[in-house]
Amino acid sequence: MVSRGCRGVHLCLWPRLRGRPFQAAGACAPAPLRNRETVLELDSSFLIFALIGFGAQLVDGALGMGFGVISSTVLLWNGVPPAVVSASTHSAKLFTNGTAGVSHWAAGNISRTLLVRLSLFGIVGGILGGILLVHVDADLLRPLVAGYLAIMGLLIVWRAYRRAVDAPDHSQGAAAPAGLIAGFLDAVGGGGWGPVTTSTLVGRGGTPRYVIGSVTMAEFFVSVAVVITLASFGSIGDWNVLIGLVTGGVIAAPFAGFSLKRIPARPLMAAVGIIVIVLSGLMIARIFGWA
Repeated sequence: MVSRGCRGVHLCLWPRLRGRPFQAAGACAPAPLRNRETVLELDSSFLIFALIGFGAQLVDGALGMGFGVISSTVLLWNGVPPAVVSASTHSAKLFTNGTAGVSHWAAGNISRTLLVRLSLFGIVGGILGGILLVHVDADLLRPLVAGYLAIMGLLIVWRAYRRAVDAPDHSQGAAAPAGLIAGFLDAVGGGGWGPVTTSTLVGRGGTPRYVIGSVTMAEFFVSVAVVITLASFGSIGDWNVLIGLVTGGVIAAPFAGFSLKRIPARPLMAAVGIIVIVLSGLMIARIFGWA
């Protein structure tokens, strides 16, 4: 939901939550606080986004995927333009993935070869995706991104229920193309780095522990490239969303390196995929006036 105001556009996130519009950074100066009710409104909204960040990062720490897809699906569902979605989620991931990456490093979950290849090619793909994102109309991108996120949901569910097979380890050779493609799609959709890279590398015989740790650490460097690219073209995330996601995500991130052994991955992965599919489907229906 979007409303016009002074020199820019007000992003009406969570319209059902007491009707308060959130505002993209740079749109215009926020209205002064007038009473206690406005302050409570800000706090309740902040807690919502903090809870989203916390839950998304717990999932991401356990599965090596989920933060970007979950956050982006919720934000896009609330009518945020794709460029702002990508800028907000990637800005948040600078903090969450940096913290989680250190946790994985301390837990010994990093393969240096995988990390270097994923990072280098992911950065290239992320820059290309960011450039495309800021030069294409948001109304054209919104249904495309919604469809992409629905496909990511299907990919997550498929990965949850596919049969495990023993395969020779070809993950090192697959890291470069997987990083390039995932970086591009992640920048355009605001999420998808984990589902593409983790599924590809594990499917190519990579050890899940090292794949998830390396993918998480590499995503930090890719996020840096995407944020710089989008910021250079004037696309800055919504600060209210960003601070909430970062706060919740950073609180959950230190547990990332150790949650691999404690959370049952298969049912959690399937639940995440189903939620993403349902929200993306509803989003597509709303865009085309079917709901």
